[in-house]
Amino acid sequence: MATTSVPTVSNAELPRRLGLTDSTAIVVGMMIGAGIFLVPNLIAQSLPSPVWIMAAWIVAGGVSLLGALGCAELSAALPATGGQYVFIREAYGPAAAFVCGWSLFTVGRSGQVAWLAVVFSLYVGYFTPLGNWESRALSLAVLALFTWINIRGVRLGALVQNSLTLAKVAGIVIIVAGAIFFAHRLTAAATVPVPATAISFSSFGVALIACLLAYDGWVQLSFVAGEIRNPQRTIARALILGTLTVGALYLLANFAYLHVLSIGEIAGSSHVGADAAARVFGASGGAVVALLILLSVLGSINGCFLTTPRVYFAQARDGLFFRRFGRVHPRYDTPTFAIVAQGVWSALLILSGSYETLLDYAIFGLWLFYALMIAAVIVLRRRRPDLPRPCRMWGYPVTPILFLAIAAWFLVNMLLTRPGAALAGCALVLSGLPAYWAWRRWGNPELA
Repeated sequence: MATTSVPTVSNAELPRRLGLTDSTAIVVGMMIGAGIFLVPNLIAQSLPSPVWIMAAWIVAGGVSLLGALGCAELSAALPATGGQYVFIREAYGPAAAFVCGWSLFTVGRSGQVAWLAVVFSLYVGYFTPLGNWESRALSLAVLALFTWINIRGVRLGALVQNSLTLAKVAGIVIIVAGAIFFAHRLTAAATVPVPATAISFSSFGVALIACLLAYDGWVQLSFVAGEIRNPQRTIARALILGTLTVGALYLLANFAYLHVLSIGEIAGSSHVGADAAARVFGASGGAVVALLILLSVLGSINGCFLTTPRVYFAQARDGLFFRRFGRVHPRYDTPTFAIVAQGVWSALLILSGSYETLLDYAIFGLWLFYALMIAAVIVLRRRRPDLPRPCRMWGYPVTPILFLAIAAWFLVNMLLTRPGAALAGCALVLSGLPAYWAWRRWGNPELA
């Protein structure tokens, strides 16, 4: 893994160098991953109707926007590095905050980084065959590259994020434009039977879960709240603009898929984006989508290194993690050790092969903390009514309650439909409690 020197002592804060464009690129870049190219088949299998498919994406986008609005209120009121961790600390105390940071480091975001690096190697295999060890070596090289980039400064990390986000958005627009404007050149689509699935509340819920996972990532802007200029205005604007942009792109992409493929074809394809592009651009269409997925994955990996280590940095500054995680590089003004630690731990997950299982388990914990974060809007309004709130969650208290109801349904549905993964995820979250107790009893803040 990439390394750099770490100062022996540094109490410096992280400078505010990110503007609206950088912040919006983080939101869009984190939300748009490979999901929009892959999961539409799961949705079509549950909802064999264009109207209901579009409705599921709209509802999921609305839920994500509600979460972003709640996150915007909290970020504007508490614009500190660590974001979600800070909100939970202020609302529920240090134990809950420790468990949040513990879950993100051990499983949640580190597992996500490892999985994304492996997905990158798999899609590179579309262009050139890779053996097992070659694929692992490439995944580790990607981790090292983005570790190094984000050590070198938040401006460099933001520049890379802006470039990758622009490239992936442009690619989606090209596919959508090709499907809409060149559809008259297409030969008749093959007749594929529509899945005989009755549309019900249950089937809509299954589709909604897939859509919500494709929208995931908006919360991570809050992690770098302490490095955003004029955070009271910028964070809210970036969250709303970014979420709406992604929602519009997802709707356009699904409109394009439905324009060139039948419902049966979408339901029967595990690579819907590639099939739609191939229908429009011919044999080169699959390569176009593979390249887009590579860009999307790289953007998400860079975004994870740009944002998530700030949580461990904030946790260390609170004395709830090893002090070295809270140090700032004297030249680059970045939490160097926290960034390196995430890269090393993700690399170990890749080498152990446990990343995919852990990421599956982590989904439960991630949504549990989303619910706690939005509930913190209500808690802090009651507990700290005098806290300045430059941005207030629209529709309060109905909107946070609505988000909490959907989050509760998501968690209960996971417990009922995937009890093994849900219970394992719950156990991983709860493992943070004895870790917190052990840290408070025996933890040495001088450890580094």
